[in-house]
Amino acid sequence: MPATVNSILPSSIAEELEIQKGDEILSIDGAKMQDMIDYNFYMKSELITVEIKKTNGEIEEYEIEKDFNEDLGIVFESAVFDKVKPCLNHCIFCFVDQQPKGLRNTLYVKDDDYRLSYLQGTYITLTNLKDTDKERIKRMHLGPFYISVHTTNPELRVKMLRNPNAGKALDNLNWFRKNKIPFHVQIVLCPGYNDGEELKRTLSDLAKLKNTVLSTAIVPVGITQFREENNLNNLKQVNKKCAAETIEIASKFKRVCCSDEFFLLAEKEIPPSKYYGNYCQLDDGVGALRYTLDNFNKLKLPKSISQPYKIVFACSYAAKKMFDEISVKLNKIKNLTVEIHPVKSEYWGKDITVAGLITSDDLIKTVKNCDCDIVVIPSIMLRPYSEDFLDGKNLTYVKQQSKKEFFVQKDIYSLKEILDFIKVI
Repeated sequence: MPATVNSILPSSIAEELEIQKGDEILSIDGAKMQDMIDYNFYMKSELITVEIKKTNGEIEEYEIEKDFNEDLGIVFESAVFDKVKPCLNHCIFCFVDQQPKGLRNTLYVKDDDYRLSYLQGTYITLTNLKDTDKERIKRMHLGPFYISVHTTNPELRVKMLRNPNAGKALDNLNWFRKNKIPFHVQIVLCPGYNDGEELKRTLSDLAKLKNTVLSTAIVPVGITQFREENNLNNLKQVNKKCAAETIEIASKFKRVCCSDEFFLLAEKEIPPSKYYGNYCQLDDGVGALRYTLDNFNKLKLPKSISQPYKIVFACSYAAKKMFDEISVKLNKIKNLTVEIHPVKSEYWGKDITVAGLITSDDLIKTVKNCDCDIVVIPSIMLRPYSEDFLDGKNLTYVKQQSKKEFFVQKDIYSLKEILDFIKVI
C-alpha cells in the first residue's frame, strides 16, 4: 500500500505545490516510508526533498524549506503505507466473528498492528510482535500503546485467544516496562473465564508493572444473536452479580476502571469524575456517561427559545439514564420539549446496547412514529467521514423511510452544538 494522498488541507504547503488526491509520496530525503510514524519523523526537519508520483504517472521531486515540525498538509488514505499487520488470534469473544454475512467488507477486517495502536489508539494483543518491531519501538521511543491483555495466566490466555503465542503476554509487558514504554490495558471480561479470582490475578500482575501501566479498563464481553452460528454458545453475558463483583475487585487496585456498562448492569450510580482520572480510555466506554454529564452541567442553558420546538434524542439503551437526567433540565427551557427514545437493537440482539452498533432499520423503527421537529443522533452511529450505518444504508435512506429531519451530534461528549442550534430557533 503506497503513501497515497486522500485530501489536501487548505492553505498548506501541499496545496501550494498543487499536490492532488491520488498522488503518491514515494520517498522523503531518499527514504521510503512504512507508515505515518516515518512521515512524522521526516517532518521534523526544516529542509526536505520529497519524491512524488503524480496521478498521470510522472515522477516529480520537490525541495521544500519549512518550519521545524511543520506538516505538508496531506491527509493520507491510511496511517500505514505497507501491509497492515493482521490479527492471528481466534478469540472466543471476537466481535468480528459474531457478525452476519452481508455487512461492509471493512467490518470483517481484523488488524493487530502496533503502529495503529500508537497512532490511533487501537488495541493490540502483542501475539504477532516481532523482535524487529520491538527494536523499532525502542529506537524511536514510541508509546503509549493500547494492549488487550484479558488475562496474565498463560494457559488461560492461550485458551481465550486460541493462539499458542498468547501465553507470552507477561514477558512482553515486562519488556515494555524494562524499556520504559508506557501502555494502557484493556480486559474484556468473560464470565467463567477471566473473572473472579482470575481477574484478581491479572490485576495483581499488572500492579507489579507499576507506572508503566497508565490505566486499565475492564469492559464486558459483547454477545450478538449471531453467536450460535459462529460456535460461541459457551460465552455468557455479564449479569448484575458479576458486574457488582467486578466493580468491587477493581476498586482494590490503582488506575483500574470498569466501563459504564458494569455500573448500569449492577444498578449502581455512575462514579464521579475522580474515579476515571484523566479519562484515558473514554472511547472504550470508560467514563463516557460521567464525562458527558459533567460537560452538560457546565453549559449555560437559555431560559427560553422563540418558538415551540420538539427534539427527540435517539440514543442507545446504555445512555438512556444519562439522557433522562439531561432531558429534565432541557425541558425547563420555555418552548422546548425533549423526549428520549432509546433504540432497541433487534438486528444484533437485546444484549447489544451501545450506540456504535445501531443499524438504520432499528433507528427507523424507533423514530418513525415520533412527534418531533428533529431527531438527534450521535456521530458514532455512522462510519467516520460518511453518512453510512453499519448495515450499509445511509442517513438519506433513514430520512426517507422515517420522514424525519436529523441532527448528527459530532462531538458525542458534548451537547453544546445542539444548544447552539436551538438558540437560533
